[in-house]
Amino acid sequence: MNYDVPVRLTNVSIGYRTRQGVRTVASGITAALQQGELTCLLGRNGAGKSTLLRTLAAFQPCLGGEICVGEKRLEDYSAKEIAQCIGIVLTERPDVQQMTVWQLVAMGRSPYTGFWGKLNGDDEQVVNEAISLVGITALTDRLVTTLSDGERQKVMIAKALAQQTSIIYLDEPTAFLDYPSKVDTLLLLRRICREQQKTVFLSTHDLELALQVADRLWLLQTDGTLAIGTPHELADSGVLTRFVEEDSNVTFDAAKLTIRINF
Repeated sequence: MNYDVPVRLTNVSIGYRTRQGVRTVASGITAALQQGELTCLLGRNGAGKSTLLRTLAAFQPCLGGEICVGEKRLEDYSAKEIAQCIGIVLTERPDVQQMTVWQLVAMGRSPYTGFWGKLNGDDEQVVNEAISLVGITALTDRLVTTLSDGERQKVMIAKALAQQTSIIYLDEPTAFLDYPSKVDTLLLLRRICREQQKTVFLSTHDLELALQVADRLWLLQTDGTLAIGTPHELADSGVLTRFVEEDSNVTFDAAKLTIRINF
């Protein structure tokens, strides 16, 4: 199956269940993720970024409203169908022992290979193309445990590409990376959007990088509302200034999309 249409949220409420009952962290979310765009999800710790990402990935149900992938509600997809249209890259490092880069990327073919997981020639070609696209061909035979954090993150992105989904969600993909690797990873994801026409949605705390590379921002605010727009649109509206300058030690330049520390 090929899903080349946006993800749509209509009046969605997100949250989770506790012993005291259901806790709603955001509600009334109406938005869309567009094909070929890199969208960055921003927000303070505790604002609900992970909850929103998990809900979009069908790891947990929404509390209200409707999420559609294509013309079909997310809840109506089978687990196999979800795996064939949504790729997930999580923050956690993969727990793999004695597995090569090629073998880990090849796991992205599991939604298509059946019970025994045997790859045919077409599957192998998809794996090789994903490895080439991400630029890690030289790492193919390396053990995953020997890789740097930046290299490992590229492997996980290649695995998502080998899954051949039209949508890729990433949870803090730059969290453990040094600055050059952060830039490299985000530029890679932007290029994938452009060249492969993927819908890429990621959460991040790297605000200044997101301002430079994102096509669109989703800013989940502490009051549970979601502000959406291009970096310049959210800067011009004052939303980004209010978000950044909640910390009195920094100043946001809306014209240049830069942050200055106040000494």
